[in-house]
Amino acid sequence: MTDNFHASSILPCPGPVNRRGFLRMGLAGFASMSLPGILRLRAASPVQKKKDNTAVIMVWQPGGCSHIDTYDPKPNAPIEYRGPFNTIRTSVPGMDFTELLPMQAKIADKFTVLRSMRHGSPGHPAGTLRMLTGDTDIRDKSIPKYPDWMCVTNYLRAQQGPRENPLPPYVGINFSSQRVGATYLGDAYGPFTVSGDPNKPNFSVPNIGLSNSAEVTQLDRRASLREKLDTLERSFDQAGELEALDEFEAQALTLLTNPKAKEAFDISKEDDKTRDRYGRNTWGQQLLMARRLVEAGVDVISTSLSGPLCGRVNNWDDHAVNHHVFDALRFRSQAYDQAVSALIEDIYERGLDERVLVVVTGEFGRTPKVNYQPSTGAGNASAPAGTKQPGRDHWPRAFSNIWAGGGIETGRFIGASDKLGEDSIERICGAGDFLATIYHHLGIDSSHVFIEDFNGRPTPIVADQGKPIPELLG
Repeated sequence: MTDNFHASSILPCPGPVNRRGFLRMGLAGFASMSLPGILRLRAASPVQKKKDNTAVIMVWQPGGCSHIDTYDPKPNAPIEYRGPFNTIRTSVPGMDFTELLPMQAKIADKFTVLRSMRHGSPGHPAGTLRMLTGDTDIRDKSIPKYPDWMCVTNYLRAQQGPRENPLPPYVGINFSSQRVGATYLGDAYGPFTVSGDPNKPNFSVPNIGLSNSAEVTQLDRRASLREKLDTLERSFDQAGELEALDEFEAQALTLLTNPKAKEAFDISKEDDKTRDRYGRNTWGQQLLMARRLVEAGVDVISTSLSGPLCGRVNNWDDHAVNHHVFDALRFRSQAYDQAVSALIEDIYERGLDERVLVVVTGEFGRTPKVNYQPSTGAGNASAPAGTKQPGRDHWPRAFSNIWAGGGIETGRFIGASDKLGEDSIERICGAGDFLATIYHHLGIDSSHVFIEDFNGRPTPIVADQGKPIPELLG
């Protein structure tokens, strides 16, 4: 049952070059484009947007986090359910966590725990699509049917007019889009992708902030050539689209040449104390970068907590065949607890808590009852192959996520699961409600927004028409 959750780069779809492809191919590729290539670039680029003040950072736990072992402990349940971890008090009376989250427990007054999430999609692809696109199909699909909320937000804001900020509106930091994407919106509305380990001394983000004057001059010449082609191109522009496309192309050129863009991605600008606070590891520095970017004006940031810090199989998918579930949770908990608590504290200390919403979640939870299976291989948090070890499987019937910032009332929990953690029983919330809540913070009324699909049919942006969760509205 090992699942492929390894972090990977998000590559442009094949076909005509679009804005996202332009951003990723860099100066060399752009400078070598032929006239037809330039025209395809222009034709594929959508309209940019005006700045909207609200933003979202989504921290994704690929594979699903055990709610019982973190935010919804069951100390009175039988040992085969509750697991080995002690329960600790938080700064909020009556809202206890497990001992794995001492740092988050201390700042629990700065976020809200939603303990009653539920949906009916048991597989990783279906669960991910359910949570990020609203697709109610319980079958696992390799290609998404609907665009995810991040791309939808990028698309809708782009329709509002030109964007003044040189930074991309949507950035994915080590966020795999293998199961989600822009679909019928077009690849141009996908994320500007940051991949690699931002904790490494030599880490840098390519194609941002050219510093070589010769390269900038070469790029300017290419832009001048396109300006001279405008008269010819506009004579064929029946839909009046090229004026809008100029804004998008200018955004890409600005990203390559503007020093402010390069600085926003450069976490080395942070003092050592701040970097230490987040944790000198991949996850800590990812979330620090997310804070820098949202503070600089990026609207949507998605980042996955995946890779070696998770354990042997690089994700939170703690089947017994993958990980010793309790060893895996111990293995990753320090980095997770520190990074998330630092991000939340930073959002409030820097006065970003009204406009920036932070959401931490996976596609579902893990089975309340522990099972035992032979390991399929030795590694971090996994015994040698053939060793019987404990695990928890997929569980969408009850799971938790946390919310901070966004002007919401914090220091409380919403809903409840039953005494064994098997089913959400109070204030049950579905994936549609989850998405509608995020959209609401971004100023989008998901119940009244429809976008045409590949066949030209108006399609709702939340398939099951969920409603914003009142307790999570700022």
